[in-house]
Amino acid sequence: MLEEKWEKEAKEHQKAYKYMLERGDKNKMLAAMPELHEQAFAQIDCLQCANCCKNHSPRFKQPDIKRIAKALRIKEGDLVAQYLTLDKDGDYVSRQRPCPFLAEDNTCNIYEDRPSDCARYPYTDEDVLLKRVALTLKNATICPITHQVLEGLLAIQPAKTGKVAR
Repeated sequence: MLEEKWEKEAKEHQKAYKYMLERGDKNKMLAAMPELHEQAFAQIDCLQCANCCKNHSPRFKQPDIKRIAKALRIKEGDLVAQYLTLDKDGDYVSRQRPCPFLAEDNTCNIYEDRPSDCARYPYTDEDVLLKRVALTLKNATICPITHQVLEGLLAIQPAKTGKVAR
């Protein structure tokens, strides 16, 4: 799917996604998510996009900081001072966008040691997709995989409000 097309569609379908995520059949959606997740990852190459690394920062939890500092052979305090800042929720996040560990070819310089949020993103195979509606709606406009999974869920459970024309 052309980048512009999915981004436009994701913005247009926000109300339908929100309605579905808040009022839809959670069990039906949870049952469909693994297959939709696999299909989306089979069709979309994250290395062609890297929007997550360009637009988001994961939370860097203490185990992440410890692991990454060890991999980079620097002190944890130096990792925090050089790359991280505290956000409004008191979580460590990347000081800059795009992520300082994103290479020019969209690979991750700390991939094997990346934060758990990065490893789990875009949460399309987890109940987080249903439980954190605001995050899912934002991710739909950043990540084509999230968009594709939500479109798949809409196809099996059409929204009653903000109806999507098919």
